[in-house]
Amino acid sequence: MIFFHTNPITIFLFLTSLILSSHPYSFSAASDSEVDDETPFTYTEGTGKGPKKWGQIDPHWKACGNGKMQSPIDLLNRRVQVFPSLGKLKRDYQPAPAVVKNRGHDITVMWKGDAGKININGTDYKLLQFHWHSPSEHTFNGSRYDLELHIVHLSSSGEIAVVGIVYKYGHPDPLLSKLFHHIKSVGKEERVLGIFNPGAIKFGSRKYYRYIGSLTVPPCTEGVIWTIIKKVRTVSREQVRALREAVHDGFEANARPTQRSGDIAVEFYTPKENGGST
Repeated sequence: MIFFHTNPITIFLFLTSLILSSHPYSFSAASDSEVDDETPFTYTEGTGKGPKKWGQIDPHWKACGNGKMQSPIDLLNRRVQVFPSLGKLKRDYQPAPAVVKNRGHDITVMWKGDAGKININGTDYKLLQFHWHSPSEHTFNGSRYDLELHIVHLSSSGEIAVVGIVYKYGHPDPLLSKLFHHIKSVGKEERVLGIFNPGAIKFGSRKYYRYIGSLTVPPCTEGVIWTIIKKVRTVSREQVRALREAVHDGFEANARPTQRSGDIAVEFYTPKENGGST
């Protein structure tokens, strides 16, 4: 069941900005927002470095173990509320120089120039990078898909906003088709892509979920604004296999398990429910 409600997220984002501005893990660059060296952690339980132990590995990673707004979560229909004040996701992307990088635990495309921004509640978030997790990290009513793309943005005050898109096996994904050769051949060094247009990232739907959560890798910093596109897109098995073969051994499955989310409010935007706006 989906409920209508007035929107509390503007107040929450204001409080979050105050917290992040004084937080020791506020970030000024994409490389600072997620750990680059995967050696200290794994996705395999029983190794002493799996997801349940992340919060004990490094003092800066305590949120991974005791945080109250941890991601990913299960997007359960009965908890989702429709908010008329949520609007169309405002993207203003532009082509810019980019590189592809193997961070060991994932494959990342990073822009070296101004690739544009998105706007959420009047705040601009600069587009920094995108990367993949397989299988998907977020689930829908308990269902996990085959791949998830995370598009990472950062505001001038250090707030992080991530757009997530999930995929199931089917037709090849056009974005991965453009990058396929680079992904298969990337080594320890960055591989230059040249000018890369973020418009190649296809959302496929204006409907989305919105909630406040965390990074899904250490340091698991909270206050991240998540926008999860409702539409499930398709990706080929060969494309997912290429991503899994490119990362380091032990990171072929690089999805953090869903976290406790009983106190996390999940909002939903759909043009039909919002007065037919586009």
